[in-house]
Amino acid sequence: MKGVLLVNLGSPESPTPKDVKPYLDEFLMDRFVIDVPFLLRALLVRGVILQTRPKKSAAAYARIWWDEGSPLVVISQRMTKKVQAKVDIPVALAMRYGSMSIMKGLQELKDKGVNEVMLFPLYPQHAMASTTTILVLAEELRQEHFPEMKFTIVPAFYNKPDYIKALSNSIKKQLDNFEYDHLLFSYHGIPKRHIRKTDVTKSHCKIDGSCCVTPSPAHEFCYRHQCFETTRQVVAYLGIPEGKYSQTFQSRLAGDKWLTPYTDVEINKMPEKGIKKLAVVTPAFVSDCLETLEEIAMEASHEFKVHGGEEFLAIPCMNDDDEWCETVSQWIKDWASKN
Repeated sequence: MKGVLLVNLGSPESPTPKDVKPYLDEFLMDRFVIDVPFLLRALLVRGVILQTRPKKSAAAYARIWWDEGSPLVVISQRMTKKVQAKVDIPVALAMRYGSMSIMKGLQELKDKGVNEVMLFPLYPQHAMASTTTILVLAEELRQEHFPEMKFTIVPAFYNKPDYIKALSNSIKKQLDNFEYDHLLFSYHGIPKRHIRKTDVTKSHCKIDGSCCVTPSPAHEFCYRHQCFETTRQVVAYLGIPEGKYSQTFQSRLAGDKWLTPYTDVEINKMPEKGIKKLAVVTPAFVSDCLETLEEIAMEASHEFKVHGGEEFLAIPCMNDDDEWCETVSQWIKDWASKN
């Protein structure tokens, strides 16, 4: 029997330091997130970051927390419910970090008689710190606990026509009611070394002005290329003219070389360039979360206005948008119909 496991990032149980600390520990101790030797990672995470970060992060989570719980979890649950209503095979939801574990998701499917799983990381672009960690953990769990299961992996869908259409239409709905000077595509940042580590050719990804637009097998797993390609296709679909949009990367940690340009730096420069009405979309996420609701909709909006901006629109992620849920449902149906 076939079934689907949708996997998103995860969330602490509550917006309190007590619950945020173990969540951050699990997240930051992931060898695919902070990819340094274990002892160094433990020293950095447990000896430095977790001494101060939980309190700050808890305050940020508290600003965006809903009565129903974590926005990311609630939205993902709503999406799963809509998708399940459109397909006739079991659909379960799991998170890479936190209590809604991949282990629990796979067990839920097994209990329903599923032995062939469509493993669906909810990340449009492939990255070590998002997609790879899901796939590696799921395979480890399969081998240890579910050897009878077979996985079919949903690859990065950053350029799939149905995804581009759904994303573009969700953006258009917001822009139709907002006279913007500029549209910013802000993607989650990753360390530059992650790009080089995922380069299957071991030589193509130089992170210069040409490698991402020069055809290469490396692009199958290159986060940077895939971000640029998503932007390029959405811009073409919506007919946004050159000069009225740009692309940046957000959410970096200090002390490392991350993908540039940085979202916060660029946004703060925009008012002096005459950009007074800014719209920001975050296509690295399919569900709104801390990085979109707090970092962009609250912090970036505030800083933009402090620096002279007038109007700021944080475009919601696709969340449980009907067209997006229909797209996911159709992908599942297409897979389920194959022998």
